[in-house]
Amino acid sequence: MVGVTPTRRRGQELEDALLDAAWDELAAVGYARFTMEGVAARAGTSRPVIYRRWPNRAELAIAAIRHYGARQPVATPDTGSVREDMIVLLRDASASRIVLAALFSVQMGEYYAETGRTPADLRAEFLRGRRQPFGIDEVLRRGVERGEIDPERLTPRISSVALDLMRHEMVMTLHPVPEEVIAEIVDDIFLPLVRPR
Repeated sequence: MVGVTPTRRRGQELEDALLDAAWDELAAVGYARFTMEGVAARAGTSRPVIYRRWPNRAELAIAAIRHYGARQPVATPDTGSVREDMIVLLRDASASRIVLAALFSVQMGEYYAETGRTPADLRAEFLRGRRQPFGIDEVLRRGVERGEIDPERLTPRISSVALDLMRHEMVMTLHPVPEEVIAEIVDDIFLPLVRPR
């Protein structure tokens, strides 16, 4: 329209637009071809606008991954049963995090080589400032309160074993984890480790 000046994005609106564009670029081309130029073009802005916030592509990639994760929350289930809660939690987490699993395992190789960091470091960055992912702490706490879980058996490794196995399955297959595999993880591995003796 003649005489209408486009509104300039500022503050959080601009940062969100830049991080959305960075995520889209990273998911589309992988880290090997991830550039500030590509993000600027996708966001409809200039490289200096991006460089004022992130000094290099590695920091921008981390910020974009964190931003994506914060915008893809997984609700904590409350079915009244620790078994059903774990199945729902793993199913929802698998469906929502498959893109991240593929990105971390396949498309970030050059990032690891460039920065000397590992997939575990990248995951720690993604989770920084959060409690256990997907509200598993809450699921476990309720299971203890209902007497379904022995708190003495909940070591940090056992508390995370179901999510760790789900993540391994996603990384190995690059597909969401099938329902029957989720049931096996919960019924054959997790529950026998945490049930009261």
